[in-house]
Amino acid sequence: MLGTLCSLIAALTCVSGVTVVTQKPPVVALRKGETVTMDCNLGTVTNSPAIWYKQIPGGAPQFVLRFQHDWSSVVYGSGFSSPKFTSNHQSTSDYRLIIKNVEEGDSAVYYCQTWDRSAQEDVHVINVVHVFSGSSLSPPVLTVFPPSSAELQSNKASLVCLSSQSVPFADVTWLVGGSPVSSGISTSTAVQQPDHTFQISSYLAIQTSDWNMDKLYTCKVSLGSQTSQKNINKSDCPTEE
Repeated sequence: MLGTLCSLIAALTCVSGVTVVTQKPPVVALRKGETVTMDCNLGTVTNSPAIWYKQIPGGAPQFVLRFQHDWSSVVYGSGFSSPKFTSNHQSTSDYRLIIKNVEEGDSAVYYCQTWDRSAQEDVHVINVVHVFSGSSLSPPVLTVFPPSSAELQSNKASLVCLSSQSVPFADVTWLVGGSPVSSGISTSTAVQQPDHTFQISSYLAIQTSDWNMDKLYTCKVSLGSQTSQKNINKSDCPTEE
């Protein structure tokens, strides 16, 4: 089973200029010996390399590699080399990190970075990829709480989703009536519990009027291919008077 993963360094920032770096998928879970691919889009940047870093439990970020579309070869950091680690590109701004024959030591937080020459700033990815290499991964166990009666006296309230899982990462999303929610979500980092599991708390801000309309809300948590979801609405879970 995967050992404890450390959180991504809190100082990781993203420049508020025109460039937004995105990376997918947000969570990868795979077994030993498999191959993982991670895609990174550099946004408007087309003339700077994609640079990948790895952060392992209790350690500083490690430079893995950098690659640019017009380069003849990949530049590697110390301890990283081909054919296990490699990179290619699909366009002048779309890059891919490939790790072959993964081992448990490859379990980490990976993120990519580039240099925005127009803004003269480093731009870091804000969507973090977690890589898991283990024999099995149990689906998370979810508990969803309705708004409190005190909250419902105002125009705004919150739904709370608690996810209990065996590893300290997950991709948490909310849906309303089956459609994804893009705002009003606040999700914590994982907190280790006394039983050595991890708990993530996610809050969804809602309007009291929407809750009173009996809309169906869904908390969905994914760990690689393992996904759990829990529904809640007013009629099935009325608040206390």
